[in-house]
Amino acid sequence: MSTGLLACVALLGALSGLAAPRAARHFTAPPAPRERDPARDHAAGTGTVPGTVPHAEDTPAVARDADKAPAVVRDGEAGPSVVRVVKAAWGASAGALVFAGLAATLGADPALPVLLALAAVGQVLALVDLACLRLPDPLVGTAGLVAAVGLTGVAATSGNPGHLLGAVAGAVLCFACHVLLALLPGSRLGFGDVKLAAVLGLPLGWLGGPTLALGLLLPHLLHGVVVLVLLAAGRVRRDTPLPLGPALLTGAWLAALTA
Repeated sequence: MSTGLLACVALLGALSGLAAPRAARHFTAPPAPRERDPARDHAAGTGTVPGTVPHAEDTPAVARDADKAPAVVRDGEAGPSVVRVVKAAWGASAGALVFAGLAATLGADPALPVLLALAAVGQVLALVDLACLRLPDPLVGTAGLVAAVGLTGVAATSGNPGHLLGAVAGAVLCFACHVLLALLPGSRLGFGDVKLAAVLGLPLGWLGGPTLALGLLLPHLLHGVVVLVLLAAGRVRRDTPLPLGPALLTGAWLAALTA
């Protein structure tokens, strides 16, 4: 792949990384508060009489003073705008690295656009799992649809159905292995992780047996190293739940770079 095209793919990845947090907020934000009906609240004995203004003493002090209190940034602390810039730069850099790595490895492979689209959804999944320890079915289903439909189309247009058989075998193998892990006594593997592993098995199986084997092994090695580091640093305890989704996605990406 030419340097100019690689730079374009990296830029596309940076844009994907910038958009990922906004997309992730749709799956992590708490539900919007229900609008209060003054008439219903009055009938229930709560709230205020319709058409009246609540007394200041009925309003919590925190709520009364919230609009008055200026935002204070202590010495040595980054302000909200600085934090947003740092997070945006980190997301853009990660997206550019993921996309550029895949493009440099796969080159003109017709499956590259499918893997890039899957990587874009994967960035959102990783952020959601880090934020709330869950992998929403709509996102995992979108990733699975992208991989299945995209790889089927590539196999049909390239006249190479063998790769598609490998992709299906990879998905089945990844699903079976992670179901067994989830059913082990004391396992903390959720079925969201199982479903994501099956989805990632599609591109891993497409890329070949060695890539699939590495994609099965690497996520758990990465997750184990992270857990040991956090335990040693005292940041977590042995019973602290930790997300596996980012490790599954990172391990699959690293395995794809060896294809």
